[in-house]
Order: sequence, then C-alpha cells, then structure tokens
Amino acid sequence: MPPRIQGWDPILIISQIVCIQSLHYLTLSFLIPPLLAVFAEPHALAHQGGAGSVGMIMDWREMAGRATITGVEGDDSRGWSAFRGVWSGGKRLGGGSVLQGWEWEGGTDPSRGWIIGLCWLLASGADVLYIYHIVRKPTHVLDFALTLMLNHLILTTYYSSSLPSSLFFWLVVFGGSAITIIFAEQLCVRREMKEGLGTDYTQLQDIQRTHDSEEGRVMGQGSS
Repeated sequence: MPPRIQGWDPILIISQIVCIQSLHYLTLSFLIPPLLAVFAEPHALAHQGGAGSVGMIMDWREMAGRATITGVEGDDSRGWSAFRGVWSGGKRLGGGSVLQGWEWEGGTDPSRGWIIGLCWLLASGADVLYIYHIVRKPTHVLDFALTLMLNHLILTTYYSSSLPSSLFFWLVVFGGSAITIIFAEQLCVRREMKEGLGTDYTQLQDIQRTHDSEEGRVMGQGSS
C-alpha cells in the first residue's frame, strides 16, 4: 500500500462525509413522519405518498409547499378537477364538484412545508453533535457543513428533476448550515482549548517533578 500524505486521508474524508450525510437523513426520517402524521392535512398527505414517503425528505418542492404532480394547480380547468366524474370515449358523461372523504381537490398543504422546514433546522442542530464527534477539528467544520448542503442540493435536484427555485427552501437550507457551522466550531474550539490546557498542565507537572528530582540528587551529592 502506498504511503498516505500527512494530513490528507481521502478514505477517512469520504467515510466522514457519507457518515454525516447518512446521519442527517436518518434524523430527518425520525422527525418528519410523526410530525406530518399529526399536523399535516391527511388527504393531501395521503395523495403524496404519506408521511413516510422519501419525497418528504428528498423533494425540495415538499418543503417549498409546491405541487409535485404535473398539471395539478388547485381546482382550475387543467388541474385535478379534469379527472373527476365519469368519462367514456374521451367524453365526460357526468360528475360533480362535491368531494368524498377520500378525495383530494389537488391543492397543496402549506403547513407541510413549514413542518419539513422545522425538521430540517432541528436536524441541522443534530449535525452539530455529529460533526463534533466525527470531524472534531474546528478548521474542517465549514468544509463538511457546506459539503452536506451541496450533496443535498445535488440529490434533491436529481430526485425532483428541477433546480430548487424557492426562496423559502434556500433560506431554510442556508439557515441550517449557519446553525451547524457556528455551534459546531464553537464546541470544537472549546474542546481543543480544554485539551491544550490539560496537556500544558501535565507537561508543567512533569517538568516540575524532573526539576525537583534533579535538585534532590544534587543536594544528596553535596551532603555526601
């Protein structure tokens, strides 16, 4: 195996990135489903795959409160209302505007976006501990926090087949990154200062003990 360059370990860095990204999504998977099941509108949620749908985490349109079904924009002529009633041979034979309990009018649920945004900020708070224990070095906190955000932007763009264009989404994502960077750096710096002071104190004790032993030996030789 070729020797690794001092301070540069690509295997370790990639492992840390994968670990932090996985823990971030795992945290979201614990937070989002129960909160959506309690607070979100149930019929709209059911037609989006339910609270446990992967899209609630990976689709930026869910956080932005936008429709994820093409052509569904409320109750207009091109939306969900076009699919109501009885059709035969391309002609509508009948139908009504009254929805049953299990039907959905095609609109979006604004509360769902707020819930997902709150969960993202809570997960960013948990990322502080993940980076604190996994990365440890304060000089690397910024790099890993921004890498986490960049990876999610790539994944959510691929999942939704569209670039995020919601101001609310960008505010939440950048706000979460700011929370992670600020608090993780503070914790890592405090730990390094504490460990550094502890090391200095131990070294001073060793020096003092060595000095005392040398003085005792010199005094013993002088008395003899």
